[in-house]
Amino acid sequence: MPTKETRAPLLWSLLLIVIGVVWLLDSFLLLGDFNPLGLLPLVLVIAGAQILLGGDIQLITKTHSFFLTRGSVQSGTIEVSAADIDVEIRPLQREGRLIAGQFAVPRPQFKFTELEAQLRFMRADTPWYAFGDWQIALAQDLPWQLFITSHLGQLNLDLSDVIIQDAVIATGLGDIRLVAPREALAPIYVQTALGVCTLITPPGYATRITVNAGRMVTLKVNETRYLTEATGVYRSVDVDQGDWPIVEIVLTATFGDVYLT
Repeated sequence: MPTKETRAPLLWSLLLIVIGVVWLLDSFLLLGDFNPLGLLPLVLVIAGAQILLGGDIQLITKTHSFFLTRGSVQSGTIEVSAADIDVEIRPLQREGRLIAGQFAVPRPQFKFTELEAQLRFMRADTPWYAFGDWQIALAQDLPWQLFITSHLGQLNLDLSDVIIQDAVIATGLGDIRLVAPREALAPIYVQTALGVCTLITPPGYATRITVNAGRMVTLKVNETRYLTEATGVYRSVDVDQGDWPIVEIVLTATFGDVYLT
């Protein structure tokens, strides 16, 4: 599979080795009166050299392209624990594949039964210095169960053409951008502690959004797109769903801004 990668700069590697060796020698009192803090200017020298050579001072950004064929799979479960990494999820356009995208290691954890696929994208499974965004594209013709969490990273989730079995989406300090699906078999739960949360209903889709907002949350609703059914409950207008059931989204926000568009 293709790999998208930028290698760790040699200068940074040498700097880490030098700091480690000096720290070790100082721990065993082998440096005498030498003050290891005197090496701090070396960090500026290394950073300046890296800017000249590479144009930035990032340690490593690395992502691998991956894909899995569908086979006989009839449903899928995705668990994402992204911590400080930005995550993008979108519909997969290529038929015959179950999932495709970019990840920090060649493949996520996965387990297949005859009819079900379980995939896990875990920050703990990736190198600490790998900060490339994760991109995940999901097949459109089977139901997905989603469990997605992030502490600092941003979540950009376009579920407009994805069938959702059920979903739990949560961030600590990151932003959320969620495009509602046309079909969800159970409510979608969204939680944010601090950040900007934007919920988007595509034209013609039927959604009902329940907002449980703390006192420090600013809620802005596009009144041309939503009708207020009750306090904190908003239903999309101009619906052209046919026989599709309404999609229920429950948002809980503690601090920050919430936009319904």
